Amino acid sequence: MTIKLSRRQMLAGAAAAAALPMPAIAQNAPIKIGLLTVKTGPLAAGGIHFEEGFVTFLKEKNYTLSGRKIDLIVADTGGNPAGAKTKAQEVVERDKVDVVLGPFAAFELLATLDYFAEAKMPTLAFAGAEDVTQRKRNAYVTRSSYTSAQCLYPLADYVLHEMKLKTAATIGDDFAFGYEQVGGFQRVLEEGGGRIVKKLWSPLNTADYAPYIAQLPQSDVVCEVLAGSNPLKFTKQARGLGVKQPLVGGSTVADDTIIAAHDESAEGLINTNPYSLDHDSEANKRFIAEMRKNYGDGVRIGHYAACFYANGQLIEATLAKTGGKADDREGFVKALRSVTLADTPRGPLSFDDYGNAVIDVYVRRAGKVNGKMANKTVKTYHKVSQFGGMDPKAFLKEPVFSRDYPPMKS
Repeated sequence: MTIKLSRRQMLAGAAAAAALPMPAIAQNAPIKIGLLTVKTGPLAAGGIHFEEGFVTFLKEKNYTLSGRKIDLIVADTGGNPAGAKTKAQEVVERDKVDVVLGPFAAFELLATLDYFAEAKMPTLAFAGAEDVTQRKRNAYVTRSSYTSAQCLYPLADYVLHEMKLKTAATIGDDFAFGYEQVGGFQRVLEEGGGRIVKKLWSPLNTADYAPYIAQLPQSDVVCEVLAGSNPLKFTKQARGLGVKQPLVGGSTVADDTIIAAHDESAEGLINTNPYSLDHDSEANKRFIAEMRKNYGDGVRIGHYAACFYANGQLIEATLAKTGGKADDREGFVKALRSVTLADTPRGPLSFDDYGNAVIDVYVRRAGKVNGKMANKTVKTYHKVSQFGGMDPKAFLKEPVFSRDYPPMKS
């Protein structure tokens, strides 16, 4: 039997259908965030701190930002370039994430940089490889942490103007992170009338620093830019072998996660960091309390966790600007880079025109507190950029910091 409907009946039916509840649309679906970190191998400690910091923020917000539920997907890159590339492809193509955080190491970020750009994937990068936000910058990768050299500019300034020292010897891990830290330290030291008298490079897996310590020349200060357990070994051996000069170093030398593992040989060690446990702010007090609530009083809290807690704040502020939307990727990155946060556990946070964080850098002095080594902030440098006070256009005309650049002055 054929049923014929009049035009009036058809219009009435269409109106009734329009009044029915619509199915859930993408706007109400969870926002998926992919966290590329290291959970196995020698870099795992820092990678686990990543996850602790970000999860602490999400728990505080009940996994909901700007009315959108957050679905966190954690991928273990294994701490190597191939693993990072594979996991990047998995979270983007299989898991369909909206935003990526990480990866951990410079060689991992360099292995995934072009892929994130091709996939048009908004990425909050961590690794310090300078050119990611300089000569090789792209429209989708934003560094929310700091560049390799960013904490070394204030360190050199502090050595010159507060410690009143002019000549320095340096020792760094023999890869890009070490080269770029020494490069930043050297540039500012020499601009202020100081001089590097010797650069030493040691493999990441160095067990005995005695041969390198024997090569240290006479100088006013020794700058160590070592990562992992290496600063613990070098500092102890340097003092044990009679090195008397003041020791200074960058963000990985005495981070709050490892400072208690140093012994009395680190007494007086000056170090610079984008976060300090003793930073006196409501945001930092809340962050520390939440970290301890989630992971116990013995949890190690340092700049890795603080950076990723602040990443949560950045994403929350970005979604507030986009009305909770993450599907317009160009719009999301534009909103992200326009965010200015007055108070994170790290202090104020904003971005320059090249997509890199502008940060406060804390100068700390190591000393014993209740029988254990701890850091005490002695000076704060505000609004430190990746260019260290140099005009960006002039900076970018020069080569990236490397093993041989800047060259030694005779």
